[in-house]
Parts: sequence; C-alpha cells; structure tokens
Amino acid sequence: MKSSFQPDIAFLLEGMPCPVMVLDTSCRIITMNRLMEAMTGYAMVKVLGLHGELVIRSDTGNTRGQLYSQVLHTGENVSVKGDILNCYRRKIPVQYTVSALDDEKGSRCGLIVTVEDISAREAENKAGLRDFTSVEIIGYSPKMQSVFDMIPLMAHTDASVLITGETGTGKDKIAEVIHQKSSRAGFPFIKINCGALPIGLLESELFGHEKGAFTGATRHKPGMFKMADKGTLFLTEIGDMPLSLQVKLLSVLDDRKFIPVGGEQSISVDVRIIVATHRPLRDQVRKNKFREDLFYRLNVLHVHLPPLREREGDIRYLLDHFLEKYTRALNKTIVGFTPGTMQTLLDYHYPGNIRELSNIVEYAANICKRKKINRDHLPPYMFESQVQDNQRTSIEPEPEQSAAAGRAAVREHDAGSGDGNESWHDIERRMIIDCLKEYGGNRANSAASLGWGRMKLWRKMKEYGLLK
Repeated sequence: MKSSFQPDIAFLLEGMPCPVMVLDTSCRIITMNRLMEAMTGYAMVKVLGLHGELVIRSDTGNTRGQLYSQVLHTGENVSVKGDILNCYRRKIPVQYTVSALDDEKGSRCGLIVTVEDISAREAENKAGLRDFTSVEIIGYSPKMQSVFDMIPLMAHTDASVLITGETGTGKDKIAEVIHQKSSRAGFPFIKINCGALPIGLLESELFGHEKGAFTGATRHKPGMFKMADKGTLFLTEIGDMPLSLQVKLLSVLDDRKFIPVGGEQSISVDVRIIVATHRPLRDQVRKNKFREDLFYRLNVLHVHLPPLREREGDIRYLLDHFLEKYTRALNKTIVGFTPGTMQTLLDYHYPGNIRELSNIVEYAANICKRKKINRDHLPPYMFESQVQDNQRTSIEPEPEQSAAAGRAAVREHDAGSGDGNESWHDIERRMIIDCLKEYGGNRANSAASLGWGRMKLWRKMKEYGLLK
C-alpha cells in the first residue's frame, strides 16, 4: 500500500510569495518562512514555541489571540487590514489573513497566518495616484477621471455595485480593480456570464448541485457563490438573467443563504456582489423583464463607463499601450503608426469600444513587417463603410434615398420650424435631428431612413456639432 503524501512544510512555505507562519492549536509558532523573518526581524530559531501574537504585534483586533481563537473555533478564514510592529518598532501596513489547518481526519490541527505588505498600495492611495494600467484601465479624459474617483469609494464598502456601459468598455476590468483594492483582495474573485448559459445550467453554476439532483449530476458540485465565499462574485450581463433565477438571487442577497439544486440544507456565504450589463435595466424593469426589487438591491452604487467615442484624447494612449503589449508578445520591433494611419484610427468610431481597438492593434501588429504600421495593415472592414459612403456621394441618389431625404425635409417643413430662408446645411441639420428623434436616437435606423450609411451619418453629426 502506498504511503500518504507528506510534503515538507518548511519547503512549501519558502515557495510562497509572501510572509507566512504556521501555528499549532495553542497558537504557538511551529515554523515560518524567510519572508516572515525579514518582515518581523525575528529569526525563526529564536521564536519557535512563542505565541504568534508576540511576534506579529498588530492592531488587527488580535489582542490575546482573539482572531486565532475565532478561526480555530469556526474554521472560517479571517482577513483584516491593519499595522504590525516589527522588532525595530517599524510600523508596516498589512493585509492579515488567518486560515484553519485540518489533518487527514478532518480534525483541527493548527493555523496558517499570511501577512501581505501593503505599504506601497497605501502610499499610492495617499498620493492620490490612480494607475490601473496593470489591468489595462487607461484614461485621462474627464469622464474616465470621474470613474477613477469612484473606485476607492466602492472598494472600501461591501455594498452591491452596478456597472453599466456598452459592450467592450471594460466593465470586467473595473470590477477586478474594485476587488483588488478592497479588503477581500486576498480571497477569490469569481466571474460568471449570466447570458452565456441556459437557465438550468446557470442555476447549477451559481448555487451548485447535489449528487443525483438531475441527469448527469454524478457528484456534488459547489457553486460559484460557495467558491467566492469571503471574496467577490462578479455577475456580468445581469440583464440577461432569467426571471426565475432573479428571485433566487434576491433571496441570497437578503439572507446570505441558499440551497443547492437538489439539496435540503441551506449554505451560508459572505460574498460581495458586483454586477454589470450593457442593457438599460430601468427599461428592462418597465418591460417586466427584470425585477424592480432586485434592481434597487443591486443598484446601491452605480458607475457608468463611457463609450470610447466620448473619451477625448484616450484613444491615442490606448493605441500606444496595446501596440507595446502585442509587439512585446510577438517579439517584434514596431515603433508606432504612420501619421495617416494614426489619423484614421483617431477618426474611427469604434462601435466595439476598447475590445475592438485592442483587436485592431493585435491584427496590425501580427501582419506588419515594417517599423511602423500603415493603413494597409489595418483590418479591411474599417474602410468598407467609408468606401460605401464615398460611392454614394459621387453618384446620383437612388430613388428610395431621395424619397427618404424628401420625407425628412417634408416632415421638417410641416413642423413649421423653418423660416424659408435657411441654407441647405441648416435644413440638413434639422433633417438629421428629426430622424434621430423619430427613431429614439438609433443611428442605424436614422441613417437608413436618410439613405445614408452609419459612417456618413456620424460624419454629418460631427460636422453639425450633434455629437456629445
């Protein structure tokens, strides 16, 4: 019979990227790694057998080992922020995490204490620095600065957060930053797309299921709520969640408990909820496609991400960032874009927002064999609508186009808003406004009514100052 696996604990601790120590059930030190020795200033051989709180003196609420006793009793992990004093009486800001250790029989045998130095993060917050480039959140426009102002506020609370914005604006990145800046950063960040799975599978993914709960359920499976315990659960495309699951989600938010599919016992969880959607949830509520009570339960804190076309000046920074990222990954030396190519990229409207911009740069970086990217290296679809618009302006309008423009002009005339002495530019501007009003701001339908392509409508709106 093979012997059970017995790893070298000291060796494992040395492989961990932060200070760690192990305590027995009396909270006395059994071992610790070199990073813990460096942080506290105490050599391990001199502190073996001492109470852990004598070595890590902190203001984290662990006086007389209260946190240690709590974790030993409940088995639930505890993570708090605070300061510790090392042997040189230097105060160090830390994220202090205490977890239970069980033996092979499931009996409590000790504790593992992890201490993360967050002094750099604290200094950044005090200086007001907001550099989120590590998760590709780049923005200097006023609208993005407003978003950045909200992140520290949302990170220092457990209230639910609703993130709205068009597809590709980076809602998942904002959710990730909120989690990283919060006190839950040491615990899981779990993401699930509510619109990507059928209702039965989505319920199982969220809440888990018991063995035999349905055909194919051959084992017990913990759900995302259980996996995210003590951490953050990010529900993207919440507007696509079926109504029946919305009821169960509301119950979990209120009671912090749920019953797995096919189960009988409720499970308690401590999870922070962040949700995101590209759909206008208020409209969904009016159409009875989203529960009003759930909407207000989720919409405690709200942040809206602006589309890329409304972020003045950010496109250039994003282009440089993604070019550097992909050239490094491809081991290429591409120093930038030609002036004409840069202007083309700056003028493009990016319906897919940052995700589309990233894909465009990745495409160009892959096929470019020169020092600079030119127009030939950009995806062909970027020029299709522009070519179509140019062709339309160089030939006589088709009958249906003329009729559409004529109908818009007649509507404007019948409204009595003209004075009879307007220039064609004034008439055309009011035609565009009239169409946008008629179709509720939908540019595709407005362009079709006027007999134009979407790019031409966008250029005309820009010419007449109709873009915000």
